[in-house]
Amino acid sequence: MEPGGSFWIYLLVMFGVTYIIRVIPFAIFHKKIENPFIRSFLAYIPYTVLAAMTFPAVFYSTGSVITSCAGVAAALAAAYRGKSLFTVAVCASLVSFAAGLILQYL
Repeated sequence: MEPGGSFWIYLLVMFGVTYIIRVIPFAIFHKKIENPFIRSFLAYIPYTVLAAMTFPAVFYSTGSVITSCAGVAAALAAAYRGKSLFTVAVCASLVSFAAGLILQYL
């Protein structure tokens, strides 16, 4: 098999798996899901997946785990107080930057 030929096999398998995963729920569930627990569970899946993908990267984004932890702590505190997403992001960035400056001079 030529070196580029395996790419097309991988691509077709990836397409098939992705397509099957998206089509199976439509094929199995014909009527609207009425159970409130399952509906709320399904509603939170996108947020959970997004958090699982981004949260580990937050600790390596600044090059220092200490400054990253300071930024995460500031973000959690601002989010707990009900601030907007923009405010949370700005607070986390400023605290992380300030922690980096402080660590640089210590």
